[in-house]
Amino acid sequence: MIYRVKVKPGTSQEKVVENGEGELVVYLRAKAHDGEANKALIKVLSKHFKVAKTRITIRRGEKGRDKIIEVI
Repeated sequence: MIYRVKVKPGTSQEKVVENGEGELVVYLRAKAHDGEANKALIKVLSKHFKVAKTRITIRRGEKGRDKIIEVI
C-alpha cells in the first residue's frame, strides 16, 4: 500500500493523523538531522500499521517533509 505522508519533526509528541485529503500527517519528536526523523518515522508508522519496521520503505522524499511511503 502506498501513502502520502507529511512529516512534522521536532514536536512534543509522536502521533499519526489522517487528514481529509488522503494524506497522513506524522508528528515526530526527532529533529530532521542526520536521518533521525526518517528512522523515527518508520518506527512510528510500524506501530500505527502494526507491521515490522522492515516492511516500511520511503519511496520518495527522504530529504523533505513530504514523502511517499510503501507498506508491504
